[in-house]
Amino acid sequence: MNDSPATRASLLVRIRDPRDGSAWSQFVDIYAPLLYGFARKAGLQDADAADVTQEVLRSVAGAVTNLEYDPRRGSFRGWLFTIARNRLRNFQSRKPPDSGSGDSGVHERLQQLAAPEQGQAAWWDQEYERQLFQWAAARIRRDFEESTWQAFWQTAVEGKSGKEVARELRISLAAVYLAKSRVLTRLKEQIQLIQGEF
Repeated sequence: MNDSPATRASLLVRIRDPRDGSAWSQFVDIYAPLLYGFARKAGLQDADAADVTQEVLRSVAGAVTNLEYDPRRGSFRGWLFTIARNRLRNFQSRKPPDSGSGDSGVHERLQQLAAPEQGQAAWWDQEYERQLFQWAAARIRRDFEESTWQAFWQTAVEGKSGKEVARELRISLAAVYLAKSRVLTRLKEQIQLIQGEF
């Protein structure tokens, strides 16, 4: 059995130590795609989105040593969203305006930036869940034979019927449903180790 990741609360404690490369690697694996996607959704180009992502991670590294997490005051995800939103605003205030760029999407992006932050928060939560699923799926995939994984993936993610997948993989329908159940159980376990602790 592979080693399970630490719970998020313990991950937060572990990233307080800048020498804990494993904890930082896990943290970056989970959150960097979310941060990068947030910056890209705000209209930043690839390199600028990468810069904002690095700024947020640097801010977290600087602040986490003094962070006393209290779930009654809010979620870690919310705290990270606030940092990301502020770093994005700071970055955009340093950039010269796009007026005269000839890009027809500039006006649309400016309108999106002026939109209520509630839409950003909803996107943030949805994207977090998607990134968490991708991270957990990548972690557990090596624990399953290819046919088991394909039975799960094709039925649960791609939406194919069990009969179609059984025929395609040349396994029984019962084996398809068993495979799906086994992988979903492991996915839920993996996600629960990371999610909900703060």
